[in-house]
Amino acid sequence: MIKKAVDVLFLPVISVFAALLVGSILIIAIGENPFAVYWVFFKNSLFSINGIAYTLFYATPLIFTGLAVAVGFQCGLFNIGAEGQLYMATMAVTLTAIYLGNLPGWLIVPICFVTSFLVGGIWGGIPGFLKARFGGHEVINTIMMNMIAYSFVNYLVVGPFHRKGTSILETEFIPEVARIPRMHEILPFFPERIPLNFGFFIALLACVVAYLLLWKTKWGYEIRAVGISDSVSKYAGINVKKNIIMAMFIAGGFAGMVGIHEVMGYRYTYHDSFSQGAGFVGIAVALLGRNHPVGVILAALLFGALNRGSLFLDLQFDSLSKDLVMVLQGTIVLFVATDKFFKGFLNFFKFKSKDGVPSG
Repeated sequence: MIKKAVDVLFLPVISVFAALLVGSILIIAIGENPFAVYWVFFKNSLFSINGIAYTLFYATPLIFTGLAVAVGFQCGLFNIGAEGQLYMATMAVTLTAIYLGNLPGWLIVPICFVTSFLVGGIWGGIPGFLKARFGGHEVINTIMMNMIAYSFVNYLVVGPFHRKGTSILETEFIPEVARIPRMHEILPFFPERIPLNFGFFIALLACVVAYLLLWKTKWGYEIRAVGISDSVSKYAGINVKKNIIMAMFIAGGFAGMVGIHEVMGYRYTYHDSFSQGAGFVGIAVALLGRNHPVGVILAALLFGALNRGSLFLDLQFDSLSKDLVMVLQGTIVLFVATDKFFKGFLNFFKFKSKDGVPSG
């Protein structure tokens, strides 16, 4: 139990602090005070209602995409296709809401929810099928599927579904009955301008569902077993191919739910290039969160706070820009990927007995 806690919580925290230390060195080299820079980061993201609300807003799509990558990892699969999965699903949600806009809200909203999961799931399931049936590597397949997805939805928003009368690359707006409430409609003390919406709670619910599925069901046990060893799982009678396809379908479904947040709760339209790389940042979120739903939430909140705080760097520091966040994100991933160094450091201080003899 202690070993699990160290792996899930302690090592990621060390990785974050190590990344902040590296970032401090870079900030000093530029000629700024790292304490002042980090204070700007976190003051504007964690110490006010506006800051917290925007942090949660930026974290919402990262929770979905982090889950999408984490589920794949649990099955031993590297899902780099969350970006394409969320694009396809978001366009599907938009068109579903527009063309079914005559339906009542109690019906069209769940239809859009299911659409987002199914379309994302299908787009994720295709490389899963290619992996299971033909042995095609999921990394290559998902990268190619990203390119296909982005090109296809770009064609749709530029061509047949482009909103008339504007040069902005976006579709028509979805009807009000297909929209989910924003936070100021639920909590009156929230400023109306803040775009945080009910999608955040759906993201938290998705984490609960992912945990129950992976750790409390037979399906989840089989998915994790395949991730540990597909050969042993096959010997134990587990259908490895089925679980690969199912894991990629579920992963794609979680990525597709970004459309709920983006279209139904925020823009109310499909806007070209809206994700700003959320599908790829989800890889970092999953790695930092140790592929566990609770870790994904915490990691997404951290990256959401960094994204929020970065907006103020350009305003308060002449020699810094919000690109510093990209450096910190990349450094965090590097330290997470080299966690064996930290594990070795911790093992150095372990003792075999009370007499203080080192275990190594």
